[in-house]
Amino acid sequence: MINNINVALIGNPNTGKTSVFNALTGLNQKVGNYPGITVEKKQGSCRLDRGTKARILDLPGTYSLNASSMDESVVVELLLNKNDLDFPDVAVVVTDVENLKRNLLLFTQIKDLEIPTVLVINMSDQMRRKGIKIDLEKLEEQLQTRVILMSTRQKTGIDQLKQVLVAYRKLNTTPLFDPTTIDESYFASLQKAFPNQSLYKLWLVITQDVNFTKLERQKVADSTEFKTQSKSYLKKLQQRETIKRYQTINKTLKEAYTVNREEATDLRSKLDNVLIHKFWGYVIFFMILLSIFQAIFDWSSIPMDFIDSSFAQLSQWTKQQLPPGVFTDLIAEGVISGLGGIVIFIPQIAFLFMFISILEETGYMSRVVFLMDRGLRKFGLSGKSVVPLISGTACAIPAVMATRNIENWKERLITILVVPFTTCSARLPVYMILISLVIPDDRFLGINYQGLTLMGLYFLGFLMAILSATILNGFMKTRNNSYFVVEMPNYKLPLLKNVALTVWEKTRSFVTEAGKIILAISVLLWFMASFGPGKNFANAEEIISQQYASQSMSKTEFENKVASFRLENSYIGILGKTVAPLIRPLGYDWKIGIALISSFAAREVFVGTLATIYSVEQDETETIKKRMGRELRSDGTLLFNTATGVSLMLFYAFAMQCMSTLAIVKKETNSWKWPAIQLFSMSIIAYIVALITYQILK
Repeated sequence: MINNINVALIGNPNTGKTSVFNALTGLNQKVGNYPGITVEKKQGSCRLDRGTKARILDLPGTYSLNASSMDESVVVELLLNKNDLDFPDVAVVVTDVENLKRNLLLFTQIKDLEIPTVLVINMSDQMRRKGIKIDLEKLEEQLQTRVILMSTRQKTGIDQLKQVLVAYRKLNTTPLFDPTTIDESYFASLQKAFPNQSLYKLWLVITQDVNFTKLERQKVADSTEFKTQSKSYLKKLQQRETIKRYQTINKTLKEAYTVNREEATDLRSKLDNVLIHKFWGYVIFFMILLSIFQAIFDWSSIPMDFIDSSFAQLSQWTKQQLPPGVFTDLIAEGVISGLGGIVIFIPQIAFLFMFISILEETGYMSRVVFLMDRGLRKFGLSGKSVVPLISGTACAIPAVMATRNIENWKERLITILVVPFTTCSARLPVYMILISLVIPDDRFLGINYQGLTLMGLYFLGFLMAILSATILNGFMKTRNNSYFVVEMPNYKLPLLKNVALTVWEKTRSFVTEAGKIILAISVLLWFMASFGPGKNFANAEEIISQQYASQSMSKTEFENKVASFRLENSYIGILGKTVAPLIRPLGYDWKIGIALISSFAAREVFVGTLATIYSVEQDETETIKKRMGRELRSDGTLLFNTATGVSLMLFYAFAMQCMSTLAIVKKETNSWKWPAIQLFSMSIIAYIVALITYQILK
């Protein structure tokens, strides 16, 4: 019979907790969210020995059990609730060998909950280089638990940890800290009122704002033998507790932990002086970003083109192999095209998260966050928001996913809501065609007007994101205080295993979660474009034959005319004519209306839709430009003049026309409320800006 146990991995951020998790579980892991909240929940399984199997729960990084963020609240709530299915049989506290003093604060708090606790000191391979020596026996004696020196890079300590976990019942659960020393009279009255309860657990129930403890907190409040204190007084006691714990930790480390800086060969300080410099830090970061995104665009273009052509060939092959009919069209044009729309994002997502993971593994990303925090915080954002905002220039989907690193919920939500304003690569096909139509290909002092316009659109996106964040920061209220605490880990070479697992995990999450919604939307759009009411749609070939009976056309030209006519009379075409009165003040006709509606699935669909409408091949960009350039209004004036073109560019700069982004926002926020607000507000902003622009320029 196999014995199953729950193991919780707990630790400060950047202590190597993820490396320990990966070393134990490998590919046997899954990612989800805790019920009702958006904090990521990572689980995995590990066979400890022939008779014991462990379910490993990688808890969010936390500095202490005095919770100040959603991540820390999740940890506290789990550790205080023995009825939770995830409640650990044994806790593994992962620490960093160089920052052991600060890490031990969390360890002592967990130990005092009387949960079997193991202390793992990670990155032990760096001890000699840092001039660090540890008396392991003395440390175990002082902490009253097993202490394991581990190096995931050198794969040492893993087997020892498994052995300890198998025998977790032998671990000493005696508390290390006496809470009565904080305030003897207060804790004496608390113990008297609840004699059969753990004193430290009661203390946490009273002071922490976690969901499940409301009932227990009410019991405390209703007690006639105990009088609760004000929040300010409890805060003072928490501070006193922290000071006393550090006094105990200092005494412990004085006997068991020594650092000889003269023996150290550390280059960290020298690198920090350059990488977080007030001027050169920004220059270096900009150059790194420039290199990363250049690589993303260059490297992803090859697999993306391959995926695009492969799915196009698969669609064509399906049409040839299956008998003609609605079912074949659904599979070839709806399902396969929808799957292609999901898979084509994978290279960008994979490359982006590969680079982000490398930057995190090396320890550089923490420096970037520190560098950017001061400037972004005044707008309601965090230093950690810089990664999603920059990632959004490639694709908003991985950018929204990258907000998971932001601990404060308000700052994370604001970042999620404003990220789509940044100019993603999907907007480029739209911008390139419109700019070439309405902006002169002239130069001033060697600067191309068209290139300047494109740069201006990128700058406008970042400016709008910052402005929106400022407005949201004023409207959104939260009880959580935002404390900027960031670990400055040591510089190290990235572990390829960790990078690979991160890329695999993020990519799989996108395909399995957002992909379902994208596929459903793609099939719906296919249906609306492939069917229509009335005789006009059904008899399109006959009607076109009669209209152009006097003209000689090639087979391709005839098919394009039929496709254009059917699209006009399809459900989506009718919808385009329905919205025509609404968009006419913006300078758009019903054909542009169809393109606008279609591009709500993805912005780049705008070009393909217009290609079909204007009866040209979708890959003949120059022909599209020429046909769009000749398109006339009913009064004989050019449709795509400066006013219409600039209006369209600004509309796409501000509009939320990407269903896949809305899907990922829903996934990250666990609610349709925020994507609905996002869609409505950005559409209104886009409409108003486009309207004003057209009316001024026409």
